[in-house]
This record gives sequence, C-alpha cells and structure tokens, in this order.
Amino acid sequence: MAECTHVAELGDVTPSDTEGCTDCLAVGGHWVHLRECLTCGHVGCCDSSPAKHATAHHNATRHPVIRSFEPGEDWRWCYVDQEIV
Repeated sequence: MAECTHVAELGDVTPSDTEGCTDCLAVGGHWVHLRECLTCGHVGCCDSSPAKHATAHHNATRHPVIRSFEPGEDWRWCYVDQEIV
C-alpha cells in the first residue's frame, strides 16, 4: 500500500471554534466527538454525531485530512486514502 501523500501538504491551522462543532453551534445541534480539518481548521462533528459535519465538510471542500479535536487523542485520518495517517 502506498503511503498517504496528503500529510505532506498540511500546514499550521487555527481551529474555527474551540467550543464545539462550528455548524452544530450555528443551528443548535449536538455532537458526540469533534474533528478538525487540517487544511483550513474547520471544527466539525464526527460520523457518530447526527449531522456528521466533519465528513460533510470534506465532501464539500475535498480537504483530505482531519485530526481528532478531543483532549488526549492524537490521530489523523485521510478521507482520500481511507486510512489513519
């Protein structure tokens, strides 16, 4: 299997929100866990959350890599390669 090349394209980003899912906060929704886009900093909710805003953000923007935005978690996921990177 080839190694994910999308990680090399990442730079420093600032989270769009530190209080929760940017989109859920805007509409009064709720989330289970948070994810941060490592291309633009968008904070969205995980796929266990009702609205799945992190995946919706990827589908709309094609930004490839997210990271967990949960305290104590340190992992990244590439949507394009469908693997932890």
